[in-house]
Amino acid sequence: MTEIRLHNTKTRRKEVFTPLEPDNVRMYVCGPTVYDRAHLGNARPVIVFDVLYRLLRHVYGADHVTYVRNFTDVDDKINARAAASGRPIAEITAQTTQWYLDDMAALGALQPEAMPRATEFVPQMVAMIADLIAKGHAYEAEGHVLFAVESYAEYGRLSGRSVDDMIAGARVEVAPYKRNPMDFVLWKPSSDDLPGWPSPWGRGRPGWHIECSAMSHELLGESFDIHGGGNDLMFPHHENEIAQSACAHPGGDFARYWMHNEMLQVEGKKMSKSLGNFFTVHDLLEQGVPGEVIRFVFLSTHYRKPMDWTAKKQLAASKKLSQWFRKTDGIEAAPTVPSRIEAALADDLNTHLALSEMDKMAAASLKASMAMLGFPRAEDVDWFREQRAGVLGVALLGEGNLEKAQEHLNPILLRWQALRDAKDFERADSIRNVLSEMKVELRSGKDGPQATVRDYFRLDPAKLEALK
Repeated sequence: MTEIRLHNTKTRRKEVFTPLEPDNVRMYVCGPTVYDRAHLGNARPVIVFDVLYRLLRHVYGADHVTYVRNFTDVDDKINARAAASGRPIAEITAQTTQWYLDDMAALGALQPEAMPRATEFVPQMVAMIADLIAKGHAYEAEGHVLFAVESYAEYGRLSGRSVDDMIAGARVEVAPYKRNPMDFVLWKPSSDDLPGWPSPWGRGRPGWHIECSAMSHELLGESFDIHGGGNDLMFPHHENEIAQSACAHPGGDFARYWMHNEMLQVEGKKMSKSLGNFFTVHDLLEQGVPGEVIRFVFLSTHYRKPMDWTAKKQLAASKKLSQWFRKTDGIEAAPTVPSRIEAALADDLNTHLALSEMDKMAAASLKASMAMLGFPRAEDVDWFREQRAGVLGVALLGEGNLEKAQEHLNPILLRWQALRDAKDFERADSIRNVLSEMKVELRSGKDGPQATVRDYFRLDPAKLEALK
């Protein structure tokens, strides 16, 4: 079995990944707050952990991996969007959730086994909060319930901060009912115009951090293998998750491996609306940037390094994918993924190395590797089909139907060129020879493969079909 090594944020070193149960590998990744379109930075953890998900399925078997990614559908940002727009909250969250799923699918991301919504798990959150109060790790104050940070001795271990240092540099709002400035909200009261649920502390709604602890426990158990997300979530969100879960379930490990991707820039600068370099995934797709091109740009940088989205990288990715699609079009993928691709991905998801190795491969191995990294087949890519169709040339010198001749010969020309690109000259020559018998001359030029048909009526449909 392939040995996977992952950088564990908790231990700050690369470790051999050993799942709790090889036949039940479990991963949780923090998902979006659904109040608007996903911006380009939101897509990075989706693509990173999609590759990890594919690797885990490859190594342990698709039926032995459970991937959970949540939707935060109760949040003050959502409430504010509803108030400003006059639209119902449920309508906003339903629409933006579907936007997110559609945009991530366009990037080639597989859907997780479970995609829980926070509003579906409020009873579990209430129960967990009550348990934390009973164990002395949380307290009620003025309709709020807060986690007592000082009750958890290891608070700050994930992010490498001490409680004293955090208090000294805190910019959090210090409410009068907090015992400690770093204590964070588990439950807060709701007015009649806001979403709310009954609880022992009155009608209210959960804080942000408790939802992931409650949902991961419900779906994956007290201990699971991997927890992932962007490094902007390391503090306070992930730190607070650990504190809550460790105190609520002291017999469990919660997440054993923590993985965080670095942030994204655009043309060397932090993405922001004020700089005019803020893009949603939908913006790029609408501008005609294919999802697989976005994916390629993301994977060309290691996930633990800052990634810079540039127009130059976008163009280079488009050209490289076009070359790979042309090389693999009509070719059957190798039955196994090359070992050097497995090795690159198993070494802390070294996608940059994997892409470099793929550039040196024969067509069949390249096609298998592309599938492993989540790229589509050339046969399924509309922009590539249109691109290829635009450079194919079929000339009809004698009598007959040019449109029909093009329809028959275009797929064959694509296959012939793909075989030549793959240096499979024996099969390419066999296609040329069969067509030559039908008075069709083939040639390859800078604008792509060309065919000259000297006698349309000598085209044998049965033989043509066999060549496709």
